[in-house]
Amino acid sequence: MRVRRVTISNFRGVLSGKVLLDSHSLLVGGNAVGKSTVCEALDLTLGLERLSHRPVIDEYDFYEARYRGDERETAELHEIRIEVVLTDLSEEALRRFAPHLRPWLAETDDFAPPASEDATELVGGEWCLPVLFLGRFNATEDDFEGNTFFTHPQRPDGAYDPEELGGNLIPFRRDDKRYCGFVYLRPNRTGNRALSFGRGSLVDTIVRLESDKTGSLWTSALGALDDIDLAQATPGFAEIRDQMLSRMRKFLSVPDGDTAVGVRPSDLTREHLREVLRMFIATQPGIYPVPFNRLSTGALNIMVFALLTYIADLRGSGSVIFAMEEPEIALPPHTQRRMVDFVTRTMGQTIVTSHSPYVIERFVPAQIVVLTRDDSGTLSSRTLDLGHDVKPRKYREQRRQFAEAVLANAVLVVEGGTEVATYLAIADALDGDPAIPYQHPDLAGLTVFDAGGDARVPLYGPIFAALGKTVFGTHDSTTLTAEQKKKAESFAIHRDNGYPGIEDLLVAEISPDILRKFLTTAATRDGYPRHLGCLPLSAPDDEVICLARKVLKAKKGAESLAPLLITECGNGQLPPTLTGLLLDINAYLTVKTIAGSASPGQAEAVGEDDARKASDPGTS
Repeated sequence: MRVRRVTISNFRGVLSGKVLLDSHSLLVGGNAVGKSTVCEALDLTLGLERLSHRPVIDEYDFYEARYRGDERETAELHEIRIEVVLTDLSEEALRRFAPHLRPWLAETDDFAPPASEDATELVGGEWCLPVLFLGRFNATEDDFEGNTFFTHPQRPDGAYDPEELGGNLIPFRRDDKRYCGFVYLRPNRTGNRALSFGRGSLVDTIVRLESDKTGSLWTSALGALDDIDLAQATPGFAEIRDQMLSRMRKFLSVPDGDTAVGVRPSDLTREHLREVLRMFIATQPGIYPVPFNRLSTGALNIMVFALLTYIADLRGSGSVIFAMEEPEIALPPHTQRRMVDFVTRTMGQTIVTSHSPYVIERFVPAQIVVLTRDDSGTLSSRTLDLGHDVKPRKYREQRRQFAEAVLANAVLVVEGGTEVATYLAIADALDGDPAIPYQHPDLAGLTVFDAGGDARVPLYGPIFAALGKTVFGTHDSTTLTAEQKKKAESFAIHRDNGYPGIEDLLVAEISPDILRKFLTTAATRDGYPRHLGCLPLSAPDDEVICLARKVLKAKKGAESLAPLLITECGNGQLPPTLTGLLLDINAYLTVKTIAGSASPGQAEAVGEDDARKASDPGTS
């Protein structure tokens, strides 16, 4: 069983939205875009324990906290609605939920038309199970209420109370949810509860599942504790017991024998045990076990994950819908990769949110779901579509870059590794100059992407633009085909730098005096190409330029010496072509940011002023 579609209305920051999920899906997007909201929506609808919380929802679970409507509004305007469509149903689920199934067409990602209310045979597609969470404020009870229901079929008029929540729908109960196998791992901030014995915790879930096989573990625990009496085992407590008995019998009728008074570890109730029981763990280096909440953040995360794998085994391999938020917290890269590989290999469906490129790179493009949300609260999703221009092998080579680009607000596509290193070095220099109004790419959310060649730069424009990114492109002087020009129209700014290579640009736009300093410094570095020789002290400018070009061309990509050349440049000495592009991009992003937070007139006026300042390095 897998979640195929989630439709959300009036929940948290989402007024309306629809998200399509694959067998395994990675949810990515900017902060506060709605990734956690999707996971919480699934938990409200499918989670075994969520509805046991009181209250199930609260004021701020409603969009803009609008939970009370006036008499002129329909109930839907102040009601949380979350519809989840489940596909790939097991034979057991098909039998159990047969009256509630509807035909589903994968081609349209929707119910098959016509949606016959009494369909018992498939004409095409597959059976799906749609369920719906409804939440609202009950003014009569002055409290919030919520529950999950089958959306099909609806009960006939007269068979329900129209004022009851979901009155015309049949409840999707706890026993029904067990067939979904939904497990939700929140970020580490809830790790302490997850590892406690409290109701709804991961440990409590394991205790319940094991009890289904062996009998009540709580009953067994209470029986074992009932046999513990420190007054029987410890002389000091025995003396206290005897003294208490001798004095109590003068005033109170108590049974004969020593057992009338005991010293026990608790009240011997299930609720008391939930509060006081703790897991004790020893981790290397060291052998002494301590309460789990004294462990490191990373160790806690691993423990939580280990318990989830235990739950998955208890429920059956491949039968779990597993949602996991930010598995990268406090974990090294190799553990992040191992964790993701494990869940995608063993769980029926994995839904992950992440900001880590080490997590993102473990998913293929069709599984990467990019979420966007506009100012009106509309949530939308799209997968990473590489089209025909980026072959699987090329994607595997560039997947770390793609991971960073997917997380970015904007992308600058350049032709090679030397260009990436050079632009970042210039960005550092601009950021360090207080006279220039410039925001570093790390703050602006701009990533620089290596396309792997001049002709490939335009190919990535449509790919990143389709993900809602602002895309910029630049390359050496070259002749583009009509198709490449068409793709380049996706760039917000597209710049041909006018030189046959970036090395030619650098030596042409940086003064010979700086090139001379660069060559002197570079000659002391281990990576200097010794076969080219060193610069003579009395070398003329044309010899300096020629040697600098050769040195730069000899060391390209990750070993490029171009960043070293940039660091030798002072204020006003940076190459104007590359600097101008970065300043133009900065101005463009500044205008876009202001436009998103101001009225159209204000955005236009302020944006033009910022763009003018950014284009003039001498303006402070």
